[in-house]
Amino acid sequence: MQQFVFATHNIHKLKEVQALMPSHITLLSLTDIGCYEEIKESALTLEGNARLKADYITKHYGYDCFADDTGLEVKVLNGAPGVYSARYAGDACNPEANMRKLLADLEYTNERSAQFRTVIVLNKEGSQYLFEGVCFGEILKEKQGQGGFGYDPIFKPSGHELSFAEMSQQAKGAISHRGEAIRRLVGFLK
Repeated sequence: MQQFVFATHNIHKLKEVQALMPSHITLLSLTDIGCYEEIKESALTLEGNARLKADYITKHYGYDCFADDTGLEVKVLNGAPGVYSARYAGDACNPEANMRKLLADLEYTNERSAQFRTVIVLNKEGSQYLFEGVCFGEILKEKQGQGGFGYDPIFKPSGHELSFAEMSQQAKGAISHRGEAIRRLVGFLK
């Protein structure tokens, strides 16, 4: 049995990732280890933010740990919101406000191609490893679906008719950026 801290308080993200893990890997959240302090995500890249979180937990709590950072990168916006995806509409990290801002920014264009990108940094037994997953798609003109979280209601992956918010957790995990990055992590851990 292997145990890792997944550096998140986000219960949606924790459930999504745990569902992708084999049964011999147990995940602890930041809440589970008593980490309630805010870990600053002050890097200018997804990789940098994931590294900051993983290193903080390893240094201050002594656990093998992995952390992720995910960004929605919209082509016509030169990759924005990117590393600022969670705070696109301000420091409140409000998903509804973020979606409204993005839809307003794209109101006058038909170029809506985008990608979700997840970077995972794993600290294991004194070494550090990096895993990445990408999901290509487009930004819809309005929200579709009630599931998922974040930008899921306005992101439709390439080759699919449903938004992430309309997919089951299992269907989303099979094609998503986070699912791809987690599968690479799990493959490495085997």
